[in-house]
Amino acid sequence: MDAPARRGKPAKRRGKGHEEARGGAGAPGPDSQPYGALDLGTNNCRLLIARPAGNGLQVVDAFSRIVRLGEGLGRSGHLKPGAMERTIEALRVCSNKLKWHNVGPRRLIATEACRLALNGAEFIGRVKDEIGLELEIIDRETEARLAASGAEPLIDKGAKSAVIFDIGGGSTEVMWMEAEGGRHRIKAWVSLAAGVVTLSERLNGGKDVSPETFSAMRAEVRRLLEPFVAEVARHAGPNPVPTHLLGTSGTVTTIVGVHLGLRYYDRGRVDGTWITSEGAGDVTQRLLAMDYAARVQNGCIGRERADLVLAGCAILEEIRLAFPAPRIRVADRGLREGILIQMMQADGVWETGA
Repeated sequence: MDAPARRGKPAKRRGKGHEEARGGAGAPGPDSQPYGALDLGTNNCRLLIARPAGNGLQVVDAFSRIVRLGEGLGRSGHLKPGAMERTIEALRVCSNKLKWHNVGPRRLIATEACRLALNGAEFIGRVKDEIGLELEIIDRETEARLAASGAEPLIDKGAKSAVIFDIGGGSTEVMWMEAEGGRHRIKAWVSLAAGVVTLSERLNGGKDVSPETFSAMRAEVRRLLEPFVAEVARHAGPNPVPTHLLGTSGTVTTIVGVHLGLRYYDRGRVDGTWITSEGAGDVTQRLLAMDYAARVQNGCIGRERADLVLAGCAILEEIRLAFPAPRIRVADRGLREGILIQMMQADGVWETGA
């Protein structure tokens, strides 16, 4: 999303522009064919087109739209007609951008909503027939590894361990990372069957969230997270505390935007920012004290996220308390960057050691 939010309008997310570098410095290759990565999730449809730039990415174009593909999925088991129509329109924009920029290497993925829906494969076939895009439904392990690849460049180089988490619309991926051979590698991972859409819908929606409803959300996440915490403890010792947490999702970027008091969301101010764990908890309490109308009016939340942000906060609360590192780093990057990095590594054009 590209424009500032106005009062009473949905919050818009804008960054530095299409010539933004992500993941490191380096001279771009303006004559090289760009790579494309598309992430179709339960809540969002996101596209990133970029070229390798030394040990980073030179962004050519980007697109993000909230489509709520998984709306009502938990109750019906099917993707709803209206949700599919919204998503088709967003994917049509993505297809046009891929053609306009003459994108060569590409990977187009779909995650939890299409994994779970009884008509998920049928929808993927419809996308191919109507738009010509061939989407790949990935499994949860692949999703976790892509999220880790996209966010890993922001792990503190001196960190012995870190927990990366990606709070999505339909699921949440959590990875325990450890330093090994100059990189940080996944030692344990989990995909929780709880995201901002599914958790909100499971507990009566997210517009009017009472303290009791918020506590119920947290209890549900805690139940899902406890086996993973025990697994990490068996590997890393009792009460494992990573050097820091690294969050990549709309929840954590929104929290930092609110924490910084931004009038509208600005990726350049948010990506790579540090916040204390206590500071994240303070923002959660502020958001919980707001009613739905006040959340809509906040320039970093807006109408599109106002009914989902507290579900994300409930997930974040349980992750940060389960792994009580003092600091959290926030990444406005994730699956798309992970896809691009993996493709560029395979082609030998990504400088991993820089």
